[in-house]
Amino acid sequence: MSYTNSKLISYTKLSPNHSGQRTHSIDRITPHCVVGQLSCESICGCFTSPSRQASCNYGIGKDGRISLCVEEKNRSWCSSSNANDQRAVTIECASDMSEPYTMNSAVYNSLIKLCVDICKRNGKKKLLWLADKNKTLNYAPKSDEMVLTVHRWFANKSCPGNWLYSRLGDLAAKVTSELSKTTSGGGTASTSQMYRVRKTWSDSKSQLGAYKVLSNAKKKADANAGYKVFDASGNIVYPTAAKPTQTPAANTSYKVQIDIANLNIRKGPGTNYGKTGQFTGKGIFTIVQESKGEGATLWGKLKSGAGWISLDFAKKI
Repeated sequence: MSYTNSKLISYTKLSPNHSGQRTHSIDRITPHCVVGQLSCESICGCFTSPSRQASCNYGIGKDGRISLCVEEKNRSWCSSSNANDQRAVTIECASDMSEPYTMNSAVYNSLIKLCVDICKRNGKKKLLWLADKNKTLNYAPKSDEMVLTVHRWFANKSCPGNWLYSRLGDLAAKVTSELSKTTSGGGTASTSQMYRVRKTWSDSKSQLGAYKVLSNAKKKADANAGYKVFDASGNIVYPTAAKPTQTPAANTSYKVQIDIANLNIRKGPGTNYGKTGQFTGKGIFTIVQESKGEGATLWGKLKSGAGWISLDFAKKI
């Protein structure tokens, strides 16, 4: 079989820790928690020394960027199981350092995209989560099926942590939905799009439902005061938010310290504005304008003109 690597990768540093070409075709995906909020570069860096005796095929950093550590054609040393690693694409995901080893939304969304990509390139139309070790290991996947497995089945470990373990059914459903998307150009909504009714995107516990039909989601929001409709990316689609008037405060100009690398920059003061695709990085920045807006206590406009940031993650100096 001819193997390929994902085009989603933004960094490559190949590890010497692998067993050469696989002896089994790919029909499993094994996601892991890396136990640390690491960058994709740092994940690869964990496996550069031969003395480590460990590796993975891909790493997903805390900002959602993806790295290649061991090519898909080769068996990584990741799951404490030769048999599993021979047939699985293994993925180390940035996470918190203690149970339940929570992963942020950027990591989880990239995991979904990477799994979709792996399935597509390996000719799979479904990703299955059977939620049982014996059932899974005794299951013979059909030619168009990919199966999820976990490290804890092969070693005395919590990996991938209870946060991700509890979401593997959701992961399999989202990936399978993406794989079954209709591509007919008729203007129908993608079958994978779900509209969620919540108070805010970050408050998943307030969710009243997820709907494929937007009009049904709107009715649910209308019937519950304070609720909005969000698309799969967390953008408000109903009610349409009026753009806040951006009136600069008198003599607004001050510096802030940012200590996280992946703070999003948005096109306007609120999560209802699109992301610019850029991050601030750590450092000191000048704010020239403030505004109230969705998703943060206060938003600040960067002097550079790059856009707006949530001041909840900035310390005034």
